[in-house]
Amino acid sequence: MKALYIAWQDPETRLWHTVGELTRENGLYRFAYTQGALSPRFKYLGRMLDLHKNYYSHELFPLFANRVLNSSRPEYPDYVRWLAMNPATKSDPMQLLARSGGIRATDELCVYSHPEINDQGEMELFFLSHGLRHLEPASLHRIERLQSGDRIVLRREDNNEHDCFALVLETGEAVKVGYCPRYLNRDLRRVMEKTAVQLTVERLNHDAPVQFRLLCKAIFKLPQGFQLFADDEYQPLDKEAVAA
Repeated sequence: MKALYIAWQDPETRLWHTVGELTRENGLYRFAYTQGALSPRFKYLGRMLDLHKNYYSHELFPLFANRVLNSSRPEYPDYVRWLAMNPATKSDPMQLLARSGGIRATDELCVYSHPEINDQGEMELFFLSHGLRHLEPASLHRIERLQSGDRIVLRREDNNEHDCFALVLETGEAVKVGYCPRYLNRDLRRVMEKTAVQLTVERLNHDAPVQFRLLCKAIFKLPQGFQLFADDEYQPLDKEAVAA
């Protein structure tokens, strides 16, 4: 896994900004703020008070560890099943954060990963469908009939008053089954301008809370010379290293 990015939602504008990057190498975790953290209303995360420091730890930082369900919890087997985790990686907190989004109801943070390259040389990205609470009953009934491998369409929703970059998820008969997470919209729109994005149902979880109901997989060929997550807000701010 190359990196996990931390997205923060501005409570006033409701726009998402990428404010940090979490990586792990040789068992050592590293966190650095990115230029998105310079957004006017953003302050800092956890005890990492200095936006220009590069933080290291042998343990996953508490801010992120608290977003992964403890393996001792009775619902943990269901949790990893809902996320369609590979048995070899289901205990990896970085992988669990990437699949789950690290979402908590008590703050405005989400976690997402840089797409991985599969055996065919394609970019592969997993995400959970958002906005299911706000769908019409007909859409919710259609979701319940989805099966793993079913094709879904990504469609621009330019007239969305809450997000001008919105990407809606639809079935082949144009029934809405959710939304792409907002923090992925801009880059996926850029990809869609250059190449086709194949979107399928990875897993439908009938017994899961609504935020874990529909897990999707996007696959696409990265166009020559095209870079994902290359905007200024992804660039690091760190100047010195400290132990967390």
